Amino acid sequence: MSRLARYGRSLAFGLAAAVLWSGGGCAQAQSIADRIQTCGVCHGEDGNSRMPDIPSLAGQPEFFVLNQLFLMREGVRRIEPMAPLVKDLKDEDLSALASHYAKLPPKASDERIDPELVKRGAELAAAKRCASCHLATLAGQEQMPRLARQRVDYLIYSLKAIRDGKRSGGDTIMSVAVAGLSDADLAALAHYAASH
Repeated sequence: MSRLARYGRSLAFGLAAAVLWSGGGCAQAQSIADRIQTCGVCHGEDGNSRMPDIPSLAGQPEFFVLNQLFLMREGVRRIEPMAPLVKDLKDEDLSALASHYAKLPPKASDERIDPELVKRGAELAAAKRCASCHLATLAGQEQMPRLARQRVDYLIYSLKAIRDGKRSGGDTIMSVAVAGLSDADLAALAHYAASH
């Protein structure tokens, strides 16, 4: 399936989630449990995504999730399928969602991990000093995301977007870290990170 087709499918799920979320147009009346159920449509009921190019949220650092939701709500990080879901969230909703996902155990996706790419990715990660921000376990900290057990396809997609300057609201440190890396390098880093 092409990336465009997958994006279209993701967008369709996002729109379906928006309809569920709105509950007939009253997003403010939804409980956190209802909001979490809506998030689960794309990100997995347990926070572990099974959809291509959709990130897992389980085990992400609480501040990272809070920060990303805030950036999306304020329009700094633009993700079209997320826009209708976050636009009316209050600060306490952002905090509750972030707390919920931070407590869930991350699980590996069903994607195949290539051992040769893992080996190459380990070398690149050491050279790029990924552990200095994301920790040696790649579990993330504060505003740095957990990379361990993240979806491989999502990691590749995100790394390319950062490298190519197509990710709004991105961290400039990451832009420098991935500058000049080839698609093959990014795939190796993704396989390495997901293997943790």
